[in-house]
Amino acid sequence: MTRVSDVMTRAVVGVGRGTLFKDIVERMEQARVGAVPVLEGDGRVIGLVSEADLLPKEEFRDSDPDRLTQLRRLPDLAKAGALTAEELMSTPAVTVHGDATVAEAARIMAVRHVKRLPVVDAEGVLEGVVSRGDLLKVFLRPDNDLADEIRRDVVDVLFPAPVEPVHIVVTDGVATLTGTVREADRIPLATRMTRGVEGVVAVDCRLVPAAGPR
Repeated sequence: MTRVSDVMTRAVVGVGRGTLFKDIVERMEQARVGAVPVLEGDGRVIGLVSEADLLPKEEFRDSDPDRLTQLRRLPDLAKAGALTAEELMSTPAVTVHGDATVAEAARIMAVRHVKRLPVVDAEGVLEGVVSRGDLLKVFLRPDNDLADEIRRDVVDVLFPAPVEPVHIVVTDGVATLTGTVREADRIPLATRMTRGVEGVVAVDCRLVPAAGPR
């Protein structure tokens, strides 16, 4: 099972509480990243500054918002006037541990509507950053590796003595299972378990139950 520590980026650009707006933009541009963690002390993550936190300064640069806009966009207006990372950052930072699975990290990103997560240890110290692109790396696994895992962790477990050999073919991440098995009630489970193999794009399960006694 692929863990966050297997796919995360370890060389991470961070900033301190007092890092100025322009310096943050320059570091993000140099590192070609869309966000930087804000660190204090021995590297503990206390927040995150993203492009979304920086854009209000440009949006409201030459505008004079009316009273209604001021009330509705109060957080953005505050960030438009911010000068330091401490004033700009979103806090507390949404983080993940390195031993979390990529599925768990993807779920956090979806629920919290974020594009990247600082990876921290038990004390909250930065170890790396994982992005949506990093999580998609599991889909680069070779088809042969996927077939081997499906054979070992799904087919051999659920169907140890099939009536006919179960054939597994994986092409471009799409897994096709064919064969005849005695355990008809396990066929839907085989489909779900195969779909759960990291890197599998889709499943075409053609397993059929063995005919009963005449």
